[in-house]
Amino acid sequence: MDDGPGQVRERLRFTVLGPVRAWRGETPLAAGSPQQRALLAALLLRGGRTATAPELVDALWGDEPPHAALAALRTYASRLRKALGADAEALVSESGGYALRPVDGHPLDLDHDTAEQLAAEAEKAKAAGDRGRARELLDAALDLWDGEPLASVPGPYAENQRARLQEWQLSLTEARLDLDLEAGCHAEAVSELTALTAAQPLRERLRELLMLALYRSGRQAEALAVYADTRRLLADELGVDPCASLSELHQRILRADAELDAPAAADPGSPEAGFVRPRQLPATVADFTGRTAFVTELSDQLATAEGSVMAVSAVAGIGGVGKTTLAVHVAHTAREHFPDGQLYVDLQGAGHNPAEPEAVLGAFLRALGTADSAIPDGLEERAALYRSALAGRRVLALLDNARDAAQVRPLLPGTAGCAALITSRSRMIDLASAHLVDLDVMSPEEALTLFTRIVGEERVTSERQAAMAVVGACGFLPLAIRIAASRLAARRTWTVSTLASKLADERRRLDELRAGDLAVKATFELGYKQLEPAQARAFRLLGLADGPDMSLAAAAAMLNLDAEATEELLESLVDTSLLESAAPGRYRFHDLVRLYARACAERDEHPPSERDAALSRLLDFYLVTASRMYALERPGDRLIAHLEPTSHPGLEFQGRASALEWLFSEAGCLLACARQCRGAGTLRRATDLLLLTKDLAESGAEALQFEQTSMALLKAAREAGDQRAEARLHLALTYVRTLTGRLDEADENAKSAMLLGLATEDPFSSSYAPNDRGIIANSQGRHSDAEGYLRQALASFRDDGNRQSEASALCNLSRVHLATRRVESAIQLAEQGIAIYRQLGAKRRLANGMYALALAYTEAMRLDEATEQLTAALAIFKDSRQRFWEGMTNFRLAEVDLAAQRPARAANRAEQALTALRGIGGDSWRATVLTTLGRALHALGHTGRARVCWQEALATFERLGSPEGSVVQALLSPAAVA
Repeated sequence: MDDGPGQVRERLRFTVLGPVRAWRGETPLAAGSPQQRALLAALLLRGGRTATAPELVDALWGDEPPHAALAALRTYASRLRKALGADAEALVSESGGYALRPVDGHPLDLDHDTAEQLAAEAEKAKAAGDRGRARELLDAALDLWDGEPLASVPGPYAENQRARLQEWQLSLTEARLDLDLEAGCHAEAVSELTALTAAQPLRERLRELLMLALYRSGRQAEALAVYADTRRLLADELGVDPCASLSELHQRILRADAELDAPAAADPGSPEAGFVRPRQLPATVADFTGRTAFVTELSDQLATAEGSVMAVSAVAGIGGVGKTTLAVHVAHTAREHFPDGQLYVDLQGAGHNPAEPEAVLGAFLRALGTADSAIPDGLEERAALYRSALAGRRVLALLDNARDAAQVRPLLPGTAGCAALITSRSRMIDLASAHLVDLDVMSPEEALTLFTRIVGEERVTSERQAAMAVVGACGFLPLAIRIAASRLAARRTWTVSTLASKLADERRRLDELRAGDLAVKATFELGYKQLEPAQARAFRLLGLADGPDMSLAAAAAMLNLDAEATEELLESLVDTSLLESAAPGRYRFHDLVRLYARACAERDEHPPSERDAALSRLLDFYLVTASRMYALERPGDRLIAHLEPTSHPGLEFQGRASALEWLFSEAGCLLACARQCRGAGTLRRATDLLLLTKDLAESGAEALQFEQTSMALLKAAREAGDQRAEARLHLALTYVRTLTGRLDEADENAKSAMLLGLATEDPFSSSYAPNDRGIIANSQGRHSDAEGYLRQALASFRDDGNRQSEASALCNLSRVHLATRRVESAIQLAEQGIAIYRQLGAKRRLANGMYALALAYTEAMRLDEATEQLTAALAIFKDSRQRFWEGMTNFRLAEVDLAAQRPARAANRAEQALTALRGIGGDSWRATVLTTLGRALHALGHTGRARVCWQEALATFERLGSPEGSVVQALLSPAAVA
């Protein structure tokens, strides 16, 4: 119905899954007094059915209605009509009662009805095997709850409905958590289930889910402790034993039932089974030619996976023979046999840095729907989870370009119904039960067919003999044929004979170099010789960089050209198949082509110094761009003023978000460049690049590569006798080792950095090193040493005008004062640091200041203020992708909640901390968080699980020789537990 010409009436919206509220469109309507809202709720929850006056009186007042109840009811109804305004006709008077009905065919928009629809759709999706969609729908339904249903609405009807809606919310939550566990999100589920079991201690289904989540997270002892706590609670409160399903789960955990490791298998007969079905196969080439016998052989072998075995086929052959093309084509042909998905990875086995199976397993697990936090560390653990995730599913894994059988074994699915298709330059005779296929060059007929499909039949038909000469010169190698044909197709003025004559001089050489890699080199030579001079230069120089790929901007810097000219060159190289376009604006070499490009650079680049100059330009580009990112992240930090000079420009950023996105997307390229540029002329700049990108270590994702790169550069600095670079590299190692809890090693690095910094009069090293030593000394309980180091650092920062680092030192001093019971001065020092951060606009570092201030507030029992500071800091750390600090802030929030006697919230925060600190922060911090989690669980009455947490923490502290072990030992004493 229109409100007027050109106007459409806005729909009425109501909510009952929280406060009872009403809107017309986005405009809120007055819902009135509590009794008036009680009337509105009673009518909304009847689904348009009429409620008689006696029913409504009973709903609002129960057995004790007021003397003028009917009059009051009519008054509330009249006020509701007035509040509804133009939609007053929605409130209908009928048979002495009332009803809420659609207006002009427009149904009322009620959150309760929406939740019902979403829940019903989720049930259908789950029944159809689409568990991922079911999870999404349940999440959407649960998001409609806004606190307590029918909040503050009086009357017996509202009370009964409130209980019903809360029970429904719990049931939906259980259903969604069940799906979370099936999808492998065990770690995230633990934190939520810990809080839910605290709030609903007698709800056995939640206990069952918690036990399963803990078990699948590798915390078997805690899972068993949950059962013990539950059995004791049920006996004490209700005088009953745990239900049958809970007891059965307990027994299955005791015997380590292998079926518990994996999500419940879907019906393998359903083509829609599974929650996430990866589709990672590269596109098959449109002009795939020949290989009919091989396609049939491999397809038949893969089809055997539908039986009771896992099918493994390994295709071997020299580089360029078409192994990948064949494998991708066969994989696409066999997709119908693997309805649960296809995985793909380039294992880079022909290069210097083959892919690590552990990293590949992590990528596969994510593709299969496993959350990052649920992916364990270590090759064996990941391989086991991978096999579990594939149990009952039919998935094909295409393992391309493998180095050897050892690289492949952990990646095999290991379950009936799945298959692996492997390509490699070597025959995998030591891969048990593998079906081996040796791929040779094409037959002359197949080679000519491929050439014809690319060049065009019209051009080839008239010069068939010349075409045969071309494919013969290519050694019938598919990649060589493709390169030669692509060049001819791009040059309409050339005849096939022209191309044949250009290749004629290579015939004898190709005949002599037909075996192994030499044939590949000769193949690439064919394409390289046909490049224009500018293309050949770009090909040679770009191949020098070690990074996994390269952005257009980085390539432009390396070639010393503008972006437009660089893009034109790179796209022309893509057309020749000598370069690949990894994504819009990003390029990469096939590993064998990269090796050939480097050989060309060594042979053909004149003067030879241009090779070093190109890498130097690339380093300058990364260094300048990283310095701009660093300046946005840490305004006022004087590291920027102490960098080595550069000669070439970098990128500009619009803000922090784009700068951080650049840092993390370029992580592999940045660290590879730093590691590669450790020669005498570039070592210092490479060192500075590491310092500028240290957030990569703090995020956790690149910590290991960051440390390895730092160690490689440190070795080079020592060999070169460059003490200034050595000092700065010791600082880089101090940083990453402090984050991973290796404090003794970190202190040795910081000590060396301080001595070398003073010896070389480097203001950066000589000021940052004592700051780091102060942090470490405070963590180790050497508070007097810590204060001395930090005051030395503070003076150095002030002398250098380094305001950002001055604020950092003040906040670090605050923590020393806090450790020595000087709480008021600790608060003052942290506030001084925060004031500087705010003045500089240093948002990222401000979070660290808030963290320090919150610790002091906690000690002063100013808990609301501590929570406020930590909550604000947590949002910044998440936004900055700082996983370590995200975990630490959740841990500190758990401590605050414990102090405020909120153990359920404390347990939830501690679980979130454990999830975030997985793989980073070191064993000591994990043990510390476990200690706090144990305290929260003990306060909740979960004494068995608390004891397990403390036992694990104690074992860790004793292994590390940490004094904190005595505190945990006291918690485990009978008197403390009692």
